Amino acid sequence: MKPKLTSELKDALEKRKIRKEKKPTFRRQEWFRYKRLGECWRRPKGLHSKMRKGLKYRPPRVKIGYRGPKLARNLHPSGFEEVMVYRVEDLEKINPERQAARIGGTVGTRKRIEIVKRADELGIRVLNRGEL
Repeated sequence: MKPKLTSELKDALEKRKIRKEKKPTFRRQEWFRYKRLGECWRRPKGLHSKMRKGLKYRPPRVKIGYRGPKLARNLHPSGFEEVMVYRVEDLEKINPERQAARIGGTVGTRKRIEIVKRADELGIRVLNRGEL
């Protein structure tokens, strides 16, 4: 199942994909120096911090310019809008042309099988189908 995409939306998804490849991995300041520091991003706040000042020999900082196109935001790479599903009844509210279901992590195996079966009947794509 594929979503019905406009040409503008297709272009936006393609541009987002290209931008994502070029985007650097943002790491915490001096993540390599101390084992206790994780790699995940923290804004540098030090008074004399070279990274905060944005000196060229320091790693890049998170900025608004790395953001993707507005049309492609909050969409799955396939172009579907993701909708969380916890019950079989939640599938009735989904538009199969633009939206796809993502089954919640707290849903058990029995209910997951019911959701997948009903989604197949309605022609709705399940993004995290698994191996049921």
